[in-house]
Amino acid sequence: MVTRRRFLAGCSAVPFLSYLSLNTAFAATPPSMLVMAMQLDNMTSLDPAESFEAIGSEICGNLYQRLVMANPDKPNEVIGQLAKSWEVSSDNKTFTFHLDPTVKFADGSPLTADDAAFSLQRVVKLDKSPAFIVNQFGFTKDNVAQMIVAKDAHTLVLNLAEPATETFLLYCLSAPVGSIVQKKTALANQVGDDLGNAWIKQHSAGSGPFTLRAWKASESVILEKNDQHPSQSAIKRVIAKHILDPAAQLLMLQKGDVDIARDLTTEQLQPLLGNSNFHVVQQLVGTIMLMSCNTKNEHLQKPQVWQALKWAIDYDSIQKNIIPLTWKVHQSLLPAGFPAALNDQPFKIDVAKAKALLAEAGYPDGFELTLDHYSAQPFPDIAQAIQTQLGAIGIKVQLIAAENRQVLTKMRARQHQLAITAWGADYFDPNSNTEAFSVNTDNSDNARVRSLAWRCSWADETFNKMTTAALHEKDPAKRIALYEQIQTLHREKSPFIFMFQKLNTYASTKGVTGMRITVLNDNAYEQVKKA
Repeated sequence: MVTRRRFLAGCSAVPFLSYLSLNTAFAATPPSMLVMAMQLDNMTSLDPAESFEAIGSEICGNLYQRLVMANPDKPNEVIGQLAKSWEVSSDNKTFTFHLDPTVKFADGSPLTADDAAFSLQRVVKLDKSPAFIVNQFGFTKDNVAQMIVAKDAHTLVLNLAEPATETFLLYCLSAPVGSIVQKKTALANQVGDDLGNAWIKQHSAGSGPFTLRAWKASESVILEKNDQHPSQSAIKRVIAKHILDPAAQLLMLQKGDVDIARDLTTEQLQPLLGNSNFHVVQQLVGTIMLMSCNTKNEHLQKPQVWQALKWAIDYDSIQKNIIPLTWKVHQSLLPAGFPAALNDQPFKIDVAKAKALLAEAGYPDGFELTLDHYSAQPFPDIAQAIQTQLGAIGIKVQLIAAENRQVLTKMRARQHQLAITAWGADYFDPNSNTEAFSVNTDNSDNARVRSLAWRCSWADETFNKMTTAALHEKDPAKRIALYEQIQTLHREKSPFIFMFQKLNTYASTKGVTGMRITVLNDNAYEQVKKA
């Protein structure tokens, strides 16, 4: 039950806004302002060359533009955003993009091919978490200045080390890391050789429909309309408020304090269904909830243990009793809706089988582990259910709850044992998740490419080779078949337990329309309207 004390506690971190005081009567938000209640605690940076979490990437998508983007209505189709057209050489190694000469940055300066070249070079030189999306085309800090060049003010040329299929390259450039930042602003705020990274983390230098006015970690994000962008949106300001408690989000929506509540659980969604005062919008998106095993831990090094965990979980019970309106059971690395995705469900709870696998691994009496998970619902309830289910096969689990970014930081340092997290695909191609979950060619602590496989200290040359072969297969049908083979083997031989796929759901007041959700979770604010 939501008491006044609990509600105020949930909102205490949010700055007071001029139109709202929790000590006064509730009132509808202004017509030119979009206010959202959502969980913001997984954001670590708003520099698109560094941001690698779902919400941070969403915000960046409203601050910046890319050369190309996935068609919101047909995500398997790539369309131009900054690029009006492009050509590919006969050997598939040279890609030439022709930029729209009318585009301007928020300060009124024209966006040029020099800015585009700088932005992609910057990704490679900074070498932050999402850089592998660009690096995989053979770019390095030493060669990128010669391989990505501005031919003239509006022509950008990418010279690749090896041939690449057109769709694959375009999908990669449509990822948030492909965002174009303003060169002069980045360099004007450069500290040492960081290419403006420390400044851009909390500021914006883009050409998107909005600019960043303020971001306070785990408190709020405020965006303002970019008047240089051709958007006809009547929304002048977007305020995202960090409200961790879904019950508090619902209360704020019902009282008119917010226009949209983004993280309602089944419990809060139920009373809104069929209520004409609210809209409930749902879309299956490319986000998967999984449990990862760090194979650095002595108990988590054998495939029999990974298999035991997969057979110990009651997926159907968790989905039906905890997350029936917000997640669906999914047990493969590629999300449903993606090319080559496997949508069958081979794993069911089988305690006897799980115990036998543990005994085969040499642990008939089980062992003890820690399980990191996000502190926001529904993760605590799911973690508790899994704690009970693993206990039934002899594994004693200590739960460790923390903010999203704290859990992710711990995983990136390879310091977790078990961890429940959510992962969203970066672009609409099977390689996106396959690369992340399968490839680890350097398992050292200072590896250049730190994939999810690397985070779990897991390296298997079979998967490295299979992923490379699938990536470069030119026959579409054979390529799909290869990714299906990888997924089948991956479920048997990897330390990842894929459990659920997100059914992205938000609730809004009845006058709010136009909030776009796509399978890539690329949510745009510029088309939102308020009646």
